[in-house]
Amino acid sequence: MATLDLIHSSNDSGIESTEAPTVYPKTGLPNTHYTDAVTWQEERDRVVAKTWAGLGFGADIHEPGCVYPVNFMGLPLLMVRDSEGVARVFHNVCSHRGMTLVAEKGSAGMVIRCPYHRWGYGLSGELKATPNIGGMGVHSIEGFDCSEHGLKEVRSEELMGIVFINLSGEAPALTEHLDPILTRWGSLAGQDFTGRLVSDTGPYGSMELSVESNYKLAIENYCESYHLPFVHPDLNTYSPLDEHYNLIVDPISSGQGTHVYDLTRGASTPLPVFANWDQSRVKTAEYLSLYPNVLLGIQADHFFAILLMPESPETTTERLQFLYSSEEALTDAYAERRQSLHEAWNLVFSEDVSVVEGMQRGRASPGFTGGVFSPLMDIPTAHFHGWFGERFANN
Repeated sequence: MATLDLIHSSNDSGIESTEAPTVYPKTGLPNTHYTDAVTWQEERDRVVAKTWAGLGFGADIHEPGCVYPVNFMGLPLLMVRDSEGVARVFHNVCSHRGMTLVAEKGSAGMVIRCPYHRWGYGLSGELKATPNIGGMGVHSIEGFDCSEHGLKEVRSEELMGIVFINLSGEAPALTEHLDPILTRWGSLAGQDFTGRLVSDTGPYGSMELSVESNYKLAIENYCESYHLPFVHPDLNTYSPLDEHYNLIVDPISSGQGTHVYDLTRGASTPLPVFANWDQSRVKTAEYLSLYPNVLLGIQADHFFAILLMPESPETTTERLQFLYSSEEALTDAYAERRQSLHEAWNLVFSEDVSVVEGMQRGRASPGFTGGVFSPLMDIPTAHFHGWFGERFANN
């Protein structure tokens, strides 16, 4: 990606930023970054692996013993809730012969068993059992130290209801990495807002969409509001484009915000709001693309996270989890409101599918070579391209 062809912007044009740079790439990533399998795996190793990426939700492994397998850009990984309640991630392969350990989500009890030769691992990854390793009925042999053959752990941390991974193990601590967002939203929702988040595990607490596109196109689409009146006509009636602003949270994120979020829209009982929400900004809502594969939304009465799970260069699964400000919001008194939020967001995100898939199909054309950016409306998307292109080129 060329880095010398730049557009300049200033922060006097509806852009809110935290130390945002003033120059952005003038054109986007070439088509191979959306269609080529070799480039896709290079992105995993050179960009995604070097930072914190979203792998799953804490709600996926809601209690000790829960396991949740994930194929992440070709890597078989396994989320586990250990006996102390800590989320852990391991390579989902047995140390013996490389057999995939867990094929389906569920509860493993206290021991994760390999389906091939029944080697067993504790919830913290330690090898605990090697049945018949020395012959029938002989379960240990001299010179074989179980402590040297446990599961290979992937660096992980849990925050905002998300289990993040850092494949390289070299990124700063997660809270340090996310500090620009946590600081910004801490001033909006209260510095303790992440500790208050409660996942909705009921029928209206999550959704999933399959999208025939590269995961990066979902990042690009989500972070800009330019398309709002054309793709989301209903949303634009109550949250119009001219009430939105561009948002740069440098260096890890970009997105958009609105000044007219309506907590009382509809007939159902309004949800409880975050206890320490800034009441002078009760109608503020912000939506950030957290690079490389997480979409976040915060409103006074709810929070959501979307994980973009890349299945191939041209296929992505979008997983959404709703979180609320307290257990009270999950009671029956607010069931109708939770259902209406689910329906409203399902409509919005479903409307995005056709344009994201259309952009993916367009990446097969030699007539498109990265496109152009509006010097105002596309600044969040251009920021992502700058972030991605720099890391792909320099790692």
